[in-house]
Amino acid sequence: MNKQNEITKWLPVTRKEVEMRGWGQLDVILISGDAYVDHPAFGAAVIGRIIEKEGYRVAIIPQPNWRDGLHDFKILGAPVYFFGVTSGCMDSMVNHYTANKRLRSDDAYSPGGKTGLRPNYAAVTYTKILKSLYPDVPVIIGGIEASLRRVTHYDYWSDKLMPSLLETSGADLLVYGMGEMPVREILKLLKKGVPLHQLTMVKQTAYLRNQGNGTPKNKHWNDIYIHSHQKCLEDKKAFAANFKQIEQESNKVFADRIIQTIGEKTLIINPPFPTMTEEEIDASFELPYTRLPHPKYKTLGAIPAYEMIKFSINTHRGCFGGCSFCTISAHQGKFIASRSQSSIMKEVEQVTNMPDFKGYISDLGGPSANMYKMKGRIQEICDKCVRPSCIYPAVCDNLNTNHSQITEIYRKADAHPKVKKAFVGSGIRHDLLTKSYNKKADTSIYDYLEQLLTRHVSGRLKVAPEHTSPAILKLMRKPSFEHFKEFKRIFDRIDKQHGLNQQLVPYLISSHPGCTEDDMASLAAETRELGFHLEQVQDFTPTPMTVATVMYYSGYHPYTLKEYYVPRSIREKKEQHRFFFWYKKENQDWLRKKLFALKKPDLLKRLFPFGKTKSHPQTKPIREIMSHRPPKQKQRRNTF
Repeated sequence: MNKQNEITKWLPVTRKEVEMRGWGQLDVILISGDAYVDHPAFGAAVIGRIIEKEGYRVAIIPQPNWRDGLHDFKILGAPVYFFGVTSGCMDSMVNHYTANKRLRSDDAYSPGGKTGLRPNYAAVTYTKILKSLYPDVPVIIGGIEASLRRVTHYDYWSDKLMPSLLETSGADLLVYGMGEMPVREILKLLKKGVPLHQLTMVKQTAYLRNQGNGTPKNKHWNDIYIHSHQKCLEDKKAFAANFKQIEQESNKVFADRIIQTIGEKTLIINPPFPTMTEEEIDASFELPYTRLPHPKYKTLGAIPAYEMIKFSINTHRGCFGGCSFCTISAHQGKFIASRSQSSIMKEVEQVTNMPDFKGYISDLGGPSANMYKMKGRIQEICDKCVRPSCIYPAVCDNLNTNHSQITEIYRKADAHPKVKKAFVGSGIRHDLLTKSYNKKADTSIYDYLEQLLTRHVSGRLKVAPEHTSPAILKLMRKPSFEHFKEFKRIFDRIDKQHGLNQQLVPYLISSHPGCTEDDMASLAAETRELGFHLEQVQDFTPTPMTVATVMYYSGYHPYTLKEYYVPRSIREKKEQHRFFFWYKKENQDWLRKKLFALKKPDLLKRLFPFGKTKSHPQTKPIREIMSHRPPKQKQRRNTF
């Protein structure tokens, strides 16, 4: 096949590639903050392929230059129907900055990991440019940045409340969540000749309307009114109270329409589509992707995010964990959308036939790897449920947590003649695998663990207890740390039985709203006694559309409106993070003084039971430290 025909395997990204297909004016143009990787893990590729499947002429402009001349925005001209805008697979501010608001040194979604190829608040920047160049062409915004910023939200990086992204960007329509279903519906209505400004009844979309025009009626939807944006600016408790309703409606089977006033406008957020069926999600994954980055990047360096997932396979979407700091359910939904076994195995076959495949599938999983095919036994119970989590504060009696179907997929992938090893790199919910927590679990959990640990772990299994403090775990919507200990005992038993010598690696978070230095000191002692030298840890980063972020900004829990302490300053956050690394020589004197100041001799003894450590043999005995005041220190400049 010649180069000209080869390039048409991808969606076009240049005028020349458009002309190769014999097209004139395009129907839809997508603008993305990510490099174009034609793979089902990259949102712009998925939406582009759906638009193509519906018979429209579509192209992608990846990472356009927004600084000089705006040539990239002009090169393909104006589309017939609309521009689709996404900042990419990550919120652009999370992509750019660490929890301490420092610029990151790389961008996983750019060629060569190069930074600076997308702007801050990319969806807003791109939309404003398009509106200035093509004021009469509608713009639809989507992707995770638009999804999580669809209503009044706290923006950590500017440290202020911001209205819906519709207001700040000037876009005509916002698609939230996973976009396949609403985009198909929009395209069908456009094909019938309905103008985009009249698309007021498409599920899983939001739009602004002048208050004088009223709210379109829909006899099938109930409306709920939340506090206005102005009220949220004036009253943090009102902002917190809003979130309970927003989260509940995001996770209901039959949700209500949400209405909020923003100045002289009304924000209308239509209910979401039902969870995708097996046939619907299979169809999305089986579009004609090349599974490769566009050839334009060949000389620009590898795209790190692609390199990480190129040999991975997604089995399902959604997460019913409901963790208070996590955005997965707000974007992908609480209910699990699972692919069929045949679709998954078809993709296994595709991956094994890739030219550089060496026999190793890097991940066979999803947001939580062991939620595949899990759902309520009686759908009518789920239809009435408003719980944000199916497994907290306890595993729902209606939830079927049988693990046999995902275990069977592991075994089939493992048995493929071209697969040497199919790893499960996604995190697992360890609490679902313990009878101490998942009390009605059947024996499939043991079968699953045996298969997982003996055949699908690369030497380290990562799980996420997140904390050890009962009070903080409650705020996180995570189970007691005792269940992690139970899981560790099971892990150790299987590991020893099979002579595996594998490592259990816990993920933990510092500076979560409500978390104090006492909580972090207890965490350090608990994990030390279990033999962990912590590595996979992070400082809490407030991102829109989570309970924890609402607490961080307002100080109130959105469900109880109870006030909580929140570690906000850089000093507080750095010091909490430091407790993770009690074993490092440079932290040990600091930690002793800190525990003395906190009046925690019990924790000091648990952390340093012999009064000194191999890495710091000069340390004074605990008895001597606790019987004297610490020496006065010379004042020095704060280095944080």
